[in-house]
Amino acid sequence: MKKLTFVLAAGALALSACGEEEAEVAAEAGAEEVQEITLGATAGPYSDMLNKAIVPQLEEQGYEVEVVEFSDYIQPNIALDNGDLDANLFQHTVYLEGFEEQHDMDLTALITVPTAPMGIYSNVYDSIEAIEDGATIAIPNDPTNAARAFLVLQDEGLIKLDPEADTLTVSEKDIIENPKNLEFKPIEAAQLPRAVEGTDLSAVPGNYALASDMDLLDALALENMPDEYRNVVAVTAENEDGELAADLVEIVESDEFEEVIDAEFEGFGKPAWMTE
Repeated sequence: MKKLTFVLAAGALALSACGEEEAEVAAEAGAEEVQEITLGATAGPYSDMLNKAIVPQLEEQGYEVEVVEFSDYIQPNIALDNGDLDANLFQHTVYLEGFEEQHDMDLTALITVPTAPMGIYSNVYDSIEAIEDGATIAIPNDPTNAARAFLVLQDEGLIKLDPEADTLTVSEKDIIENPKNLEFKPIEAAQLPRAVEGTDLSAVPGNYALASDMDLLDALALENMPDEYRNVVAVTAENEDGELAADLVEIVESDEFEEVIDAEFEGFGKPAWMTE
C-alpha cells in the first residue's frame, strides 16, 4: 500500500510539472498575441489597395486584419470616429476636413496615397484637339468635383479661369474665356460614366470610372490633381501617434507598396512625396 501511495504521488508531481510547463508555454504565446485591427474603404479600387498593397505587410508585422467595405462616403468616417474602424482609406483631404467640421469630429490624414484621377471621356471625339465648337460636357454637380473638372479643362486649354479664384472652389462663374463655347451639364458624379453615352464629353472622377469598368487610360485627358484631392489613410486624432499609425505610414512609404501600385493600379496619379 505504501508503494502504491508513492507511485501515485510521483505521478501527481509529474502531471503538476507538465501542467506548469504548458502554462508557461501558453503565457509566452499570450505575450505574442496577435493585434486585431479593422480597416475600412469604399468598395472598388481603394479596398483593393488595402487588400493588395497594405494588408499583406501589416500581416507580416503580426496584425490580424479585417477589411470592411462601404457603399457610401458617410459611414466610413462615422465608423472610424466611433471606434468600429482603426483606419480608413476612401477620401481626399478636402472632403475629410469638411466632414470633420460638419459632424464635429477630430480625424487626421496620415499620408496621401496614389489616387485615380478624374478624366475627360468621350465616345464622340478621339482627342482634345478634335472637340468642336458648342460641344456639351457633363460635369459633377457638387462644388468640390466641379472645381476639379474646370481645372482639368483649363489645363487642356479648353477654358481659362479667373487667376484670382480659389482653385479649390472655382465654378462656372469663374470662367473668363471659353473659346470653344463649351456647354456645361451638371449631373450627380455617380451618373457621369453613363453620361459618356448621352453627351459629347464627360468629366468622370476616377473612382466612378473604375467602378463602371472604364479604363483610366482611355480618357482624352487625365487630371493632374493637387494633393488635396488625392486620397488619404485616415485615423482618429487621438491615434495619430500610435503604433498602427506609424506602421501604416511606413508601409505606404515602402518600395513594396510602390511596386504593387505600379503593377496593379495603372493610371493612378502619385502624390508629390512619391515623385520627389
